[in-house]
Amino acid sequence: MINTAFENYYTEIYGSRWEALRKSLVEERPACAFSSGLTVPYFLDYASVLAARSLRLPDGETQTDSQPITVLDACAAPGGKSLVIAAALPAGALLLCNEVSSERRRRLSAVLDRHLDKDKRARARVCGFDAAAQGRRKSEHNRFDAILLDAPCSGEAHVLKNDHALREWTVARPRFLARRQWALLSSAFLLLKPGGCLVYSTCAVNPAENDGVIRRLLEKYGGSLEPDPLNFTEGESTAYGRIILPDACGCGPLYVVRFRKTQ
Repeated sequence: MINTAFENYYTEIYGSRWEALRKSLVEERPACAFSSGLTVPYFLDYASVLAARSLRLPDGETQTDSQPITVLDACAAPGGKSLVIAAALPAGALLLCNEVSSERRRRLSAVLDRHLDKDKRARARVCGFDAAAQGRRKSEHNRFDAILLDAPCSGEAHVLKNDHALREWTVARPRFLARRQWALLSSAFLLLKPGGCLVYSTCAVNPAENDGVIRRLLEKYGGSLEPDPLNFTEGESTAYGRIILPDACGCGPLYVVRFRKTQ
């Protein structure tokens, strides 16, 4: 089916490129078999591996017995990015895999159980707090050494493959999701320790949920954030990060940006 508002919205953003990008978003592509540090491979989009690997983890020398390195995957389900992070955790470090939905949390736990060895699974703990609200708790501020926020987003590829979702789509949806993403991102900033790494990603292709949310973060906290260029070259540069689009890269879509919280 065709949703004229949807088509007009994305044509305005991408112009003549939208037709090819639209087609690529609905194409089925082979998943990447990620196996490094896992008991059995996990299949996910290669762009997701790049995003998770972008999270700079402190080395084991920076932790103490009383305060181990603690990393947060703020919106962790279904668990692919958590596995990539868990595989790279320094000895003794902890990973909190957070998912507010109880149903998705159960699936997340099952993924971790299946793919991590006993030691890594013991250090990858599943929790279920509202990551957007957690920043209001001052006791939680400066708690995490690194945070990945793969935020809930428009997921245009899903919308295009689902007639109901496409029929219900309106221009208000990206605006609504951008507000939720801002709540999550501003909370993540408060939860991050000074010196820590913050990676924000979405699978949205509209700038309102990507650079638009980052622009708002910089307007409020720019004096306490330092851009940290990404360590991959796939995709295209945006004002603040990179976006990997399937019409050009054969993987994605995924927007990724990385910052360091300054002292």
